[in-house]
Amino acid sequence: MDIAILSVSLNVHSTKRIVEEAQKAGHYVELIDHTKCSVKLGDEKPQIYLGEENVTDEFDAIIPRIGAKVTRHGAAIVKQFEMNNVFSTARSLGITRARNKVRTLQIMARKGIPIPETLFSINPNNIGEQIELLGGPPVIIKLQEGTHGSGVILAETKKSAKSIIDTFYKMDTSILLQKYIEEANGEDIRIIVVGNKVVASMKRISDLDDFRSNVHRGGETEAIEPTAKEQFIALNATKYLGLGVAGVDLMRSKKGAVLIEVNASPGLQGIEGATGINVAKHIIQFVEKNGRRRRK
Repeated sequence: MDIAILSVSLNVHSTKRIVEEAQKAGHYVELIDHTKCSVKLGDEKPQIYLGEENVTDEFDAIIPRIGAKVTRHGAAIVKQFEMNNVFSTARSLGITRARNKVRTLQIMARKGIPIPETLFSINPNNIGEQIELLGGPPVIIKLQEGTHGSGVILAETKKSAKSIIDTFYKMDTSILLQKYIEEANGEDIRIIVVGNKVVASMKRISDLDDFRSNVHRGGETEAIEPTAKEQFIALNATKYLGLGVAGVDLMRSKKGAVLIEVNASPGLQGIEGATGINVAKHIIQFVEKNGRRRRK
C-alpha cells in the first residue's frame, strides 16, 4: 500500500515509529506536511497539492497526526482526502471534535459516558456562582484546546480561581471548569484504541510537584489492565467521535471511571515504553485491513 502520514516532521517520535512499522510491513510511506498542502476547488475534481506536487490520487490511506495549532487546516486537508475516497485512520470531524474539550464532553454526556462535573461560560459577572455550581474550590481550569497538560490549572481557593478565570475571560480565551477529583491522587489512565480494540493501557502518575500526570510533564508510567467498564468507555468514546485511532484519558473517582478527554493523535513513546506493546504496528495493521477495502 501507499500510505501518507500527515505530520510536520519525521523528527516527531510517534511519526517516526509509524514510518518504521509501515516500512517493515513492506509499504511505501511518505511524510506529507499538511501545513504545506493546498486544496484547489472548482475543477471537475478537487485537487490536493503539496507545494506544486499534485498528491490527489497518490495514496491508498492516510494517517493524520495533526498539531493543535493547525487543527482547522489539517482537518480540512483530511476531509479532502476523505472526499476523494482515501481511507483515513481519523475522520476530519472526529479530529476537530476531539481537539475541543467542551464539544467532546457534550457528546459524551449525551451518549451517557461518565464525565467529571463540568461547567463552561463566558460570563465574567458571576464567577463566584460558577465555582459554587461545582461544589466550591478546589477547581480545575482548562483551556478548551490545550494539549499535553498545557493550559490546565488547579485553583485551590475561591480567590485564586476567580482571579484566574477573570483573567482568561478578559483575554477572550475559551475555558472550562471541572470539579477536582481529589481521590485520583494525581493519577490517570491512558487507553489506546485502534479500530474496535483496546491495544495498550497505562497508568500515569504525576510528579510530586505537579498534579498533572502527563508524560510530557514528567509523570511516571506503568502498564495496567483496565477494567471492563474502562474499556467500554474508551471504545465507545472513540466510536462516538468517529476516530479509528485514539488515546482516551480516564480518571478513577469515587463514582467510578470518568472520561477526561480523547486525543486523536496520541503519542506513542510513553505508552510503548510503559507496556512494551508495539502500538505503531497495530496502527499499520488497522490501515492494511481497512485501506484496501475502502479503495476497492
